[in-house]
Amino acid sequence: MHTPDYQGSHVGRSILSLRRDQAAADAAAMDPHHRDAASAAQELELELEAFQRQVADRLLDLSSASADDLLSLAWVRKLLDAFLCCQEEFGVILLNNNRANVARSPAAERLLAEFHERSVKALDVCNAVRDGIEQIRQWHKLLEIVMCALGNRRSLGEGQFRRAKKALIDLAIAMLDEKDSSTAIGHRNRSFGRSNASRDPRSIGHFRSLSWSVSRSWSAAKQILAIGNNLNAPRGNEIAATNGLAVPIFTMGMVLLFVMWALVAAIPCQDRGLQVHFSVPRQFVWAAPIISLHDRIMEESKKRERKNACGLMREIYQIEKYSRVMSEMVDSVNFPLTEEKEGEVRQRVQELGQVFEVVNEGLDPLERQVREVFHRIVRSRTDGGSCSST
Repeated sequence: MHTPDYQGSHVGRSILSLRRDQAAADAAAMDPHHRDAASAAQELELELEAFQRQVADRLLDLSSASADDLLSLAWVRKLLDAFLCCQEEFGVILLNNNRANVARSPAAERLLAEFHERSVKALDVCNAVRDGIEQIRQWHKLLEIVMCALGNRRSLGEGQFRRAKKALIDLAIAMLDEKDSSTAIGHRNRSFGRSNASRDPRSIGHFRSLSWSVSRSWSAAKQILAIGNNLNAPRGNEIAATNGLAVPIFTMGMVLLFVMWALVAAIPCQDRGLQVHFSVPRQFVWAAPIISLHDRIMEESKKRERKNACGLMREIYQIEKYSRVMSEMVDSVNFPLTEEKEGEVRQRVQELGQVFEVVNEGLDPLERQVREVFHRIVRSRTDGGSCSST
């Protein structure tokens, strides 16, 4: 992740210095209209600074995760929660409080339109991630068979081991197929917005061409690159021309890019790839945590045991690890079972049961959050489309 010295703008309290200087001059003129304008300018500046701080706080919280927590299912859910909170505040600033300012500024309208185009591209990522969650759910069902076969309190017999062995083989094949596959499964045609396709043209159905399905040729890696294409920090003239609104638009664009990139890193998606260029000026208060998170996730992806993973989410690694150990143990079992061997089996089942429970409790809430991200992006896009007509 590259963090170049950036001379085009100053971020933080100095980022709107041009506007603040103008506001002070207006106030000094003692004209009531100018005083009102100065007050509005100062209020907007505080609002924009608060948004930057909120984004920084959310990312700092995510970056404070321990090595064991990073990329866990719980961490991914926290990531999506952070995105939803930032998106909500962004909507308040851009679409509620400053709708008229956007409409009066061609530069702001252009930047907001570019942001919405990035958001539309993120809808496909949401659908692909939903497919990945469904894949994990299938693995979870195979784990359940193993748990039912070997997790009961009765004595363990050959029939139970045969059933567990078949489920473990099916699981290994399913996970291997997901690793090797770079094309979509033929039936990937679900969408969070499908039932709404017949509504108003500005409804979810409007995005049908991009988000109704994930085609066989679709690439998560290419989609992430498309979201980040030409995402550059605003220069001083853009900040001045937009009354500072260029800053939150860029900030939310970076948050969108990072969240989609992290989702693709964590969850199985076709043609996954993590090589995307993040250009984050160090002057942004949220730059350090987003750089730290990017670097830590990249380091995780380069570990020998994770290099060819179908997803970096910690529970995926644990499913693969514990099921492999369990499979090796099942293959080595002789009957009748010794007391020592039965104790080892039950210990392995307990280890597998821990990750089973985490996935069992967290997968459905994760899918609901991805669904909410999808719908929130659509609502933001349709609401934002009317800015120019205000």
